[in-house]
Amino acid sequence: MQAETLYEQLNAAPFVIAGPCVLESYALAEDTAFAVSEAAKNAGLFAIFKSSYDKANRSSIHGFRGPGLARGLEYLARIREKTGLPVITDVHEANEVPEVAEAADILQIPAFLSRQTSLLLAAADSGKIVNVKKGQFLSPWDMKPLLEKLQSSGNRKILLTERGSCFGYNNLVVDMRAFPVMRSLGVPVIMDATHAVQLPGRQGDSSGGDRRYVPALAKAAIAAGADGVFMECHPDPDKALCDGPNSLDLKDLPDLLKDMALLWKVCRA
Repeated sequence: MQAETLYEQLNAAPFVIAGPCVLESYALAEDTAFAVSEAAKNAGLFAIFKSSYDKANRSSIHGFRGPGLARGLEYLARIREKTGLPVITDVHEANEVPEVAEAADILQIPAFLSRQTSLLLAAADSGKIVNVKKGQFLSPWDMKPLLEKLQSSGNRKILLTERGSCFGYNNLVVDMRAFPVMRSLGVPVIMDATHAVQLPGRQGDSSGGDRRYVPALAKAAIAAGADGVFMECHPDPDKALCDGPNSLDLKDLPDLLKDMALLWKVCRA
């Protein structure tokens, strides 16, 4: 799908972004992608598959990062071809952008890198849709200058994602005012319902989380005006190699998407 056509789709209808945090194996990623596609189709929602070829900001040097650029992009390109789903993935370095843009439909800027000007401009210059996750250290209105950085390239295909704000040590909270504030900037706004329940660094060498609250935050964000919801999901989150504590169990996705679709229908009536 062409970037302009996809962006029009994201502006026109509610959507879900879902998949495992990181590409653990091709088989797991493909199975999850097909499950996401089926669940979204049954709920009447537009779906985008998400997974990362590299998680560069792990808490520990021993944390699993993924298969790396070359193999990871090969996986994503195959999944896009086989499932027909658009693909989104994180990009951490400006010099990786051209290769990532060949395999992904949407380039995602991680929250900790949301103010990195060179990375933002490289992503925007690719011509692809760019999704910027709001840094945990930023207010919703701080996203305006970041949006202006991206748009300075001439790219207007921008998404902004709320993922919670630092609240003391090892905790995040979501200010629901973020959705009307960021939507007033004129771009679609997404709720990252799984990273918002993360407990950063809580487990010492990795982050903790509490996936029980994912449905509540997803639904609250829809009521507050979110255009899309981002959720990392896994067939066995307790054994996931990355972000398992805050990942949604894949078996719970279908019912949650149906609830979300109904809520979007009511809120947009």
